[in-house]
Amino acid sequence: MHVKSVAPVFQRGVAAGRRLTDTWGASPRAVDVLTALGCLGLMALDLPGLAAADNSLSGPAAAVVLALGCATLLVRRRLPWISYLAALLFIGWLHELTLVQFALYSIGRFRGRRAGILATLGYIAFALLMFWAPGRPEPDGQTLSGFLSIVVSVGALASAVGIAAYRHDLVRELAARRAESAVLRAVQQERASVARDVHDFVGRELTLLTVRSEVLSVRARETAHAKDFEELADTARRAHLVLNEIIVQRGERASTPGVDELPALAEESGRAGSPVRLAVDEGVHGLSPLRQAAVYRVVQECLTNAAKHAHGETVDVSIAADGPQLRIAVSNALPAGMRGRAPVSAGSGTASMSERVRSLGGTLTATRTHDAYEVVATLPRG
Repeated sequence: MHVKSVAPVFQRGVAAGRRLTDTWGASPRAVDVLTALGCLGLMALDLPGLAAADNSLSGPAAAVVLALGCATLLVRRRLPWISYLAALLFIGWLHELTLVQFALYSIGRFRGRRAGILATLGYIAFALLMFWAPGRPEPDGQTLSGFLSIVVSVGALASAVGIAAYRHDLVRELAARRAESAVLRAVQQERASVARDVHDFVGRELTLLTVRSEVLSVRARETAHAKDFEELADTARRAHLVLNEIIVQRGERASTPGVDELPALAEESGRAGSPVRLAVDEGVHGLSPLRQAAVYRVVQECLTNAAKHAHGETVDVSIAADGPQLRIAVSNALPAGMRGRAPVSAGSGTASMSERVRSLGGTLTATRTHDAYEVVATLPRG
């Protein structure tokens, strides 16, 4: 067999191609063309030997055959097995090992480890079959050893380099996807930050506009402009309401459920060992998303506290729409071991609940008696 273009030449060609790709940013099609031309150049060194060893091929005919074989590398990304079959044909017909190196590399690179190993084993088996073909003299031990060292090293190295490149591509793709996810998270966080800023600054100005319009409407009560000021105040209030709804729906509501999710929250608490008796007025479902989020967070924090300090006790949750006020009451009995003894807690949950309720113009009180614990929060409905 012709062994002029063995593993070291192949390895240097792969490294040079990768450097060229990284340096010039060549497209995959251009890389495939360069690969096919490189393989053809290496096999062209064997043209004199092919003409001497195989009388069926003259110099020009051999060049055409080798060019057709190298042309199969142009589709090595989608159909690498075509190059592999052409390489086996070259081994059996021309005793040429160059194309099979590129074919095994392509299978390992674009089809992965399993396909690369399978193709390598098939190549070695085919080469051995050709070595013991009928009509060939019986090989001695030294000839067989040299033959195997060439065949196995060429196939194993080419396939191993391809598989390593395949794994490198996977790692690079994973890193790119992680970077893309990080960018998306950063964009989402920035959008949420902008939304909060819009809500704070624009909402403040709309509130001032509403108050100022109402004051002017009172002062101009006996004039023809009183109605205009009242309409201006109504417009500012509606704009403020729309702003609240948009910010909550696009920002907080995406991560904070509302009143409709309370039954699922109660069911989850029951599965955790703290059953819940839930009573919700129908009018509560018409609240704005901002107030529904506050109701959900208050109930969620209360159920968390009950699970920590009164595990196993039934929790009563009542949400009632009482005129212009919304009343949230959560209570539970204390276990015998907890009665008369203060629970170990940092109090951050109660503080966060109180801050959220107070930001909406409401109040929150937490009362602990000898045998029970109750949280009552009130919110304006409008």
